[in-house]
Amino acid sequence: MGNINMFAVVMASLAFFAVGAVWYGVLFSKPWQRETGVTEAPRGAQVAKIMGLTFAFEMLVVLMLEHTIARTGASDRAIMMIAIGFGLSIMTPAIGINYLHQRKSLTLFLIDAGHFVVGMALAGAVLLYLR
Repeated sequence: MGNINMFAVVMASLAFFAVGAVWYGVLFSKPWQRETGVTEAPRGAQVAKIMGLTFAFEMLVVLMLEHTIARTGASDRAIMMIAIGFGLSIMTPAIGINYLHQRKSLTLFLIDAGHFVVGMALAGAVLLYLR
């Protein structure tokens, strides 16, 4: 069992956050806006609230990932399997359940689930690199 590397957690969280900026800002902004009905970017205090809480939630997820890695003494390969596994088997089904009940579209589900899987893969890679 190892210790949690908080520097790595912060860096991996920033990487996850950056994936979201590219994912929703460059790659999928138009289809995401169409599917959600969000047409305007947040302004003023809304920006700080939304982005701050987004980063805090991503940091919580990455902290749990790092905790799992530290507690298990995971190998390099296992780190990536755990990180991607979090995205595929915990985060994706969780939003899938919510989206089913909210009657959200498959397109929106795929955009958001893809963000979680790619974000977790990059977070895992950063944790591995800073190990």
